[in-house]
Amino acid sequence: MTKRYYRFLFILHAFVSVGALFGGLAGMLNPFEPLGIPAELLDGSSFSSYFVPSLILFVVIGLGHGFSALTAKRNSKYQGYISSVFSWALMIWIVVQVVIIDTVDFLHLLYFIIGLVGAAWGMLILYEQRMFPTNLFRKGRL
Repeated sequence: MTKRYYRFLFILHAFVSVGALFGGLAGMLNPFEPLGIPAELLDGSSFSSYFVPSLILFVVIGLGHGFSALTAKRNSKYQGYISSVFSWALMIWIVVQVVIIDTVDFLHLLYFIIGLVGAAWGMLILYEQRMFPTNLFRKGRL
């Protein structure tokens, strides 16, 4: 496994982590208008402010991708799993966010694509290491 795979994932996860930590902190500090985003976008949802979604963004996406970046930096044997899990979490986060605010903008598309690339790259690592579930696709096992 080349170090380029891990270096790429480090950069990808660090980028997502910094953005999510910043956005999550902004939403927790100013839950009714973080970064100028009005709370009215949450009308019709289960949330009256951005505090809970921001906390989830900070912990799951921000700290999760930070953890994934650190494990990528250390060339973890389990990086394929770690990258896949947190990349899927990012994609789910984006889909839920789009459904709640009922709009799609450039950043939604960008971060969804980043999540998709991270998940695919994680699976590529699993394939290269012959780890489950990708080992099932080698030599006609499936």
